[in-house]
Amino acid sequence: MKAVSLFSGCGGSDAGVLATGFEVVMANDILPYARDVYLANHPETDYVVKDVSKIEHFPKADLLVGCYPCQGFSQGGVRKPEAKINTLYLEFARALGLIKPKAFIVENVSGMVRNNFRHLLEDQFKVFTEAGYKVKAEVLNAAHFGVAQERRRIFIVGIRNDIDVEYQFPLRTHGEGFENPAVTIRDAIGDLPEWPEGEFYAREFHWYYMSRDRRNGWDEASRTIVANPRHMPLHPVSPKMIKVQHNEWKFETDAPARRFTYREAARIQGFAKNFKFPDTNAGSLDMKYKVAGNAVPPPLFEAVARAIPQAVWY
Repeated sequence: MKAVSLFSGCGGSDAGVLATGFEVVMANDILPYARDVYLANHPETDYVVKDVSKIEHFPKADLLVGCYPCQGFSQGGVRKPEAKINTLYLEFARALGLIKPKAFIVENVSGMVRNNFRHLLEDQFKVFTEAGYKVKAEVLNAAHFGVAQERRRIFIVGIRNDIDVEYQFPLRTHGEGFENPAVTIRDAIGDLPEWPEGEFYAREFHWYYMSRDRRNGWDEASRTIVANPRHMPLHPVSPKMIKVQHNEWKFETDAPARRFTYREAARIQGFAKNFKFPDTNAGSLDMKYKVAGNAVPPPLFEAVARAIPQAVWY
């Protein structure tokens, strides 16, 4: 079975797809370092660094996946409903019409369900339905599927109309009362050195950073991993944070504190322990954080992909 991936980043969605047995025959993004990281880990994929609107032809595939940029919807972004970046789903729909895969999967931030963005979500349903697909959407939490992180994302899944199968989203598998225990920060990064010099963003903690609690303990899931290193959550080696007043926190002690490294961020996202970040000209520290934080947690994407009934493919 073959898959095409758009807005692929460093390969979080594709790691999940590959784990289900697909061959990713094409991936695409505009960031050269995302390509460098992707190919360091999945060299067999044809990775095209290009604006998707300039791609005229796509290979045949059974599955199309895409995680179009989300800054316009994100709580950490500008949150502008009118931003052009919010309509990149139309390029995904164009590829859908050209490839006509049996199924597709889209991932985006859960902020898309907010009232001021609801019209964009409804339009995605409209264009994907008009392309010939039965479409469903649901918000899932990565922590419920074996990821050491609280990360809520919306998934949109479509099955082609001529295939008489209904999609059902996967049920939660991890946490108290479920078949598997929750995955913790300790599970994800407990084997890594506590002070790996040169791998973490070491600048001061700005007043905005100190406006909220950024730290979870070793035996908890992490707060959401972000793409901006300035706002990366704290490593548990850091002192606890205590509230002073509204929007003002401080460290409990004067012990040293640090943010997660980009490598720890990737682990907490659910990437493999041997995941590589090559040292290339494009690979600054900030860029390593960016590609790790923008990625989809592979175990979560894998769970969504595995829930597509086998009858779709055969």
